[in-house]
Amino acid sequence: MTGPLPPERWSDAPTRYPDIAVKILDPRFGALRLFNAAVERLATGFRWVEGPVWFGDHGCLVFSDIPSDRLLRWDAVTGKVSVFRSPAGFANGNARDAQGRLITCEHLGRRLTRTEYDGSLTVLADGYQGKPLNAPSDVALGPDGSVWFTDPGHGIMNDYEGRRATAELPTAVYRLAPGHALEQAVTSLVHPNGLCFSPDGLRLYVVDSAPESRNIHVFDLDGGRLVGGRTFASLEPGTADGIRCDVHGNVWAATGGGGEDYDGVHVFASDGTRIGQILLPEISSNLCFAGPARNRLIVTASQSLYAIYLNTAGL
Repeated sequence: MTGPLPPERWSDAPTRYPDIAVKILDPRFGALRLFNAAVERLATGFRWVEGPVWFGDHGCLVFSDIPSDRLLRWDAVTGKVSVFRSPAGFANGNARDAQGRLITCEHLGRRLTRTEYDGSLTVLADGYQGKPLNAPSDVALGPDGSVWFTDPGHGIMNDYEGRRATAELPTAVYRLAPGHALEQAVTSLVHPNGLCFSPDGLRLYVVDSAPESRNIHVFDLDGGRLVGGRTFASLEPGTADGIRCDVHGNVWAATGGGGEDYDGVHVFASDGTRIGQILLPEISSNLCFAGPARNRLIVTASQSLYAIYLNTAGL
């Protein structure tokens, strides 16, 4: 299929299998698609959703509605959405640590927090070398338990997703290792955004979403340090935001800005080849793998949540 999806694709009309929203660009993607699984819209009516993280022990998804300053909870059994926390510091990206605690990037406090079992918040990072962080965007857990996050500063560019302020630090990717001080891991990207690790934990993928860049970069991990940064894939004519790896090493990227035949999810093999695409009617911001088998991809896209079952599993 080429061109945008027909308007009736998102109406109450049934979807014909295989779903025309799922595009195979390389035979390798055919093995990841399920013939009788379609894209579903789980919920809508938000402002700008981000940061999906799956809580398998509770059967729910926690995600951010940044301009509404709240964290929301989607229940997989009932399909209902409820408020997880509000206000939420204009929360953006989320992840879970090895103990199951929620790690959140907050725009308003320009900080990274951890939600403890009793609901209290612990500040993990809010400054570097005596200066406040810009506004952390996305977060990932390293194989050694370290916390990695990006700090492009989108949350201080206006009063819609945080509070307007002047950046005092360069944009960067940070690493917070257990028992160690916060350190800058990458300073060469213009707008470091989404990030994720490869299945073997030896590579870190980072999106640069700046208009002049629009690439996914990959770095090798050597004893907690990043080396050998290089371009992994180009996102032209749009860009990516959040990214995740599946168990086979494919990189799934939430994409937008390229128009109706581009916005949604783009999938790259470990060699950087774009092998597949899932078209959505809204610009996508982030994604995660969910469900007992981790084979359900859930995507935050502008005002809605979308999902599709796949023949692969997320890390």
